Amino acid sequence: MTEWLEKFLLAFIPLFVAIDPIGLAAVFLGLGQNMAPERRQKIADQATWTGGLVALGFLFLGQSVFKALGISVSDFQIAGGLILFILAAKDLTQSAAEPEKMPEDFGVVPLGMPLIAGPASITTLLVLAQAPAIGLVVTLVSLAVNLGIVMFALHYSDWLGRKISPTGLRAISKIIAMLLAAIAISMIRQGWRS
Repeated sequence: MTEWLEKFLLAFIPLFVAIDPIGLAAVFLGLGQNMAPERRQKIADQATWTGGLVALGFLFLGQSVFKALGISVSDFQIAGGLILFILAAKDLTQSAAEPEKMPEDFGVVPLGMPLIAGPASITTLLVLAQAPAIGLVVTLVSLAVNLGIVMFALHYSDWLGRKISPTGLRAISKIIAMLLAAIAISMIRQGWRS
């Protein structure tokens, strides 16, 4: 049992860092600030399911898809970074006087993909599943636990919204957009180096 727990922690910790459930809760709060709580809960579920299904798809088919398309994980990092940067830049340049209506599926993009299931988490999954010391089963269990934490973090981000004024939420939203832009540039840089 101790050996299995060690393997689990070796898989869980890197995935937790790659997915960053706490950061996701802040992003979710910023993106869904003008939505009804019930709608935000549905989007939280949509984001978690999307991220989970994309992660599973890449876990089982990732290397084959990359080979068939002639792309690498680095190419995937650059593409994910560009998508994130465009979304962040759009949010930063938008006027507060004319708030944008978020699309109904923002749980799919950008939350589900590329934030939950992005280049960092997909790469981590592929490496962990192929590591002899960890293996596929432990990787799957650690992914499931991390997705459970993500769902919990997104569902309970609402209480924070009740404690912050609309002005504070707008400020948080712009700060998060700046952080997303920085994360996007980091992803592009890492993909370019590889």
